[in-house]
Amino acid sequence: MWFSPGRNRFPSQNWHGAYNCTNFNVSLWVLSFCWCFAAVSGQNYHPTVNTQYGKLRGVRVPLPSEILGPVDQYLGVPYAASPVGEKRFMPPEPPSSWSGIKNATHFAPVCPQNIHNAVPEIMMPIWFTFNLDIVTTYIQDQHEDCLYLNIYVPTEDDIRDTGAKPVMVYIHGGSYMEGTGNMIDGSVLASYGNVIVITLNYRVGVLGFLSTGDQAAKGNYGLLDQIQALRWISENIGFFGGDSNRITVFGSGIGASCVSLLTLSHHSEGLFHRAIIQSGSALSSWAVNYQPVKYTRLLAEKVGCNVLDTSDMVDCLRKKSSRELVEQDIQPARYHVAFGPVIDGDVIPDDPEILMEQGEFLNYDIMLGVNQGEGLRFVENVVDSEDGVSGNDFDFSVSDFVDSLYGYPEGKDTLRETIKFMYTDWADRDNPETRRKTLVALFTDHQWVEPSVVTADLHARYGSPTYFYAFYHHCQSLMKPACLCVVFLCSLFLL
Repeated sequence: MWFSPGRNRFPSQNWHGAYNCTNFNVSLWVLSFCWCFAAVSGQNYHPTVNTQYGKLRGVRVPLPSEILGPVDQYLGVPYAASPVGEKRFMPPEPPSSWSGIKNATHFAPVCPQNIHNAVPEIMMPIWFTFNLDIVTTYIQDQHEDCLYLNIYVPTEDDIRDTGAKPVMVYIHGGSYMEGTGNMIDGSVLASYGNVIVITLNYRVGVLGFLSTGDQAAKGNYGLLDQIQALRWISENIGFFGGDSNRITVFGSGIGASCVSLLTLSHHSEGLFHRAIIQSGSALSSWAVNYQPVKYTRLLAEKVGCNVLDTSDMVDCLRKKSSRELVEQDIQPARYHVAFGPVIDGDVIPDDPEILMEQGEFLNYDIMLGVNQGEGLRFVENVVDSEDGVSGNDFDFSVSDFVDSLYGYPEGKDTLRETIKFMYTDWADRDNPETRRKTLVALFTDHQWVEPSVVTADLHARYGSPTYFYAFYHHCQSLMKPACLCVVFLCSLFLL
């Protein structure tokens, strides 16, 4: 729906529309999530395509559905030089050219990461933590030489659109500490939507976002990786039948925060044209790291590097193995991140909200949206065996929320009591299940709804096309509490 200030942002008829169309789309994305690439025995068609850097050999893969045509996959395509040695903690450089035909039929290694202790579980996507066994299979092969992308090209033309195909670039989420584009197979979306789908790896955690707050290590390497990938795509997608003037960037959660930040960075100018920002925003509390030096020093101390001189510290960190760095347990403050995008005066020139208020959006069409019950992750640990929240636990959760996000400001007690008042259902105030629902609503509103609505409002204020959706769906499930099912399915549907 069109978003404009003053209009009802969540009309009930649009909710019902989202509900009625979900079954088929959810099944498509579940199929996409489960349909992992595997070489099909006897497969004998390997398309080749030229690029500015050399020729690539892909593989044509049939999909397990009569309505979906086969897809040409080009996997593990280098979009940047290997960021190792002196190139660690530096912006990415273009890849080297190659002679002959490069084989692009298997995924490349993922960027170094540690999903077991590098980040509080509360900051990971709920679908991620509930599928760790599956996720682990995708991140076993790790290497700093990880800046690769995967391209999924439909092979059956749409009679309604026989020209160059639109392009959708997926920025994976996580917590800035983990993840890989290899986990999301773009084949189903490519075939069903007749679009070219691209997923990519970017540096995460320490290697992607360490910052000293000065010129020694400015940070934002993960964002610069994404920008370099978009530059490669813009220059080369025509060889795959794609339209470089119809590139859409989309992501969910942390991926959405990255997309939101890209719309504010002039480094991205001209590299994409539309953005889909799902369940996240540059205004979320975990979108930007406002204390990078604190966490960089903690890391340096843990691995025995001098913290008095930032240049010496970074030189020392470059000499450490990537495994030693990513295995350090650096815990951020609750609702924040230890290693993530920083305000560096360049890639992110100022606080995102200030940039938005000043109209520093580039000229993009954007769509934003949220899911029902996204705040469940912050409430799980206070739900008792009867699937409810006690009065004491409710009070403690609100107090901890205020203390963690706002510190101990003057008027803290008034703020805490105001939040408790607003998120108490006074008609059913003694019901533990009702308390759970209102507590989930509090975290959903603060961490997802409010940042997304403000982002949409500010974007629309400057006349750029802006759309907003709310996904609201109940499903039958044995999972407890029931809204866990909603969040999990929404993650699959909206990716």
